Amino acid sequence: MNSISLPVKNLLRRPGRTMALTLLTAFLALAVFGGSVVVLSLRSGLNSLEARLGADIILVPSEAQSKVSFQNMFLQGTTGAFYMDAAVLDKALEVEGVEKAAPQTFLASLKADCCSIKIQVIGIDPQRDFTVQPWIARSLTGALGDMDVAVGCKVEADVGEIIRIYEQRCKVVARLEATGTGLDTAVYCNMNTMNALLQAAEAMGVSHRIESGDQVISAVYVKVKDGYDIGAVNSRLNGHIRKVTAVRTRSMITGVSDSLAGVSRTVTILIAAVWVLAFIILLLAFALIIRERKREFAVLRLAGASRGMLSRMVLLESAMCGLLGGLAGVGLAALFLFPFARLIESALKLPYLMPRTGTVLLLAAGTVLLSALVAALSSVIAAFRLSRVDPGIALREGN
Repeated sequence: MNSISLPVKNLLRRPGRTMALTLLTAFLALAVFGGSVVVLSLRSGLNSLEARLGADIILVPSEAQSKVSFQNMFLQGTTGAFYMDAAVLDKALEVEGVEKAAPQTFLASLKADCCSIKIQVIGIDPQRDFTVQPWIARSLTGALGDMDVAVGCKVEADVGEIIRIYEQRCKVVARLEATGTGLDTAVYCNMNTMNALLQAAEAMGVSHRIESGDQVISAVYVKVKDGYDIGAVNSRLNGHIRKVTAVRTRSMITGVSDSLAGVSRTVTILIAAVWVLAFIILLLAFALIIRERKREFAVLRLAGASRGMLSRMVLLESAMCGLLGGLAGVGLAALFLFPFARLIESALKLPYLMPRTGTVLLLAAGTVLLSALVAALSSVIAAFRLSRVDPGIALREGN
């Protein structure tokens, strides 16, 4: 009597029962794997946002909050543009505690005759920038030249391709790594290119200028010197520069962290509830199965099978169902999670960056093993009761 072939034959002989047990464990695996991937993706997105912002404080025009949500530009890729005098950069560098400052200029393109695609264009000063330039350098060995652009991973343009922005031909020279934030839909250029695009937008009737002069910027990213309190420097900046609001990047990230924590708790509670429910249902299912199969087990005992052999057979059958269910649940979760990652990101309105392939594979393997283990554990009580079945009594009860 083969210890492997007999459980397999038993499972094939009762396809309905096997399918029911497999679906239960598949439901468990789907919840565990799917929930874990979502939580890990949110945490990866938050870490990526922290790394990409790279500044302690961001200066924006006071009207920026009413014109467009500055935070949403990073989290959801909302296009927007707001401007202030470029002299704000020099004023920021005068404040005690400021180590370095870098300007950025925003330009929202339109998906119309003027532009190939709807994007957020961000102009940077490669010599001063300490937030975006390190990421661009990973994909571009040389400098970001005039009319060259680096695009986020979600922008549908390949390296070497020409895209039009307000009728200006810009060459894609680099594609940036995914961040799981709205920055993935942005296009980056140097300030010379940005000035040309601003002039082109003006020529097409799209006004982006302020009255005080031609040189404009949208934000100043500030790095605080070691040993200085960020909150104190933030207050000095607000007091030193008029019509400008200093925003601590930590305050932006804290709000995202709170939202992420809420989602994580909900997903964790859901996983725990599914785990407990599936375990209880499997316990009841195996108890009923053992009751129905008493006569079968009695015949096997009379044929020479030991109690331990029958117990191992039940455990093996349940583990096989768990293994099949785990594979099915992980596969089903993958079908929903990976092709629709962008929809999930849009629905959650939070930074969402899929874990690396190696992490996903380890998580999938762990989920499958957990499913098999849960199914096997749920049959332990049934296997113990089986070991105490008296074959003579079982056969008489079946007559």
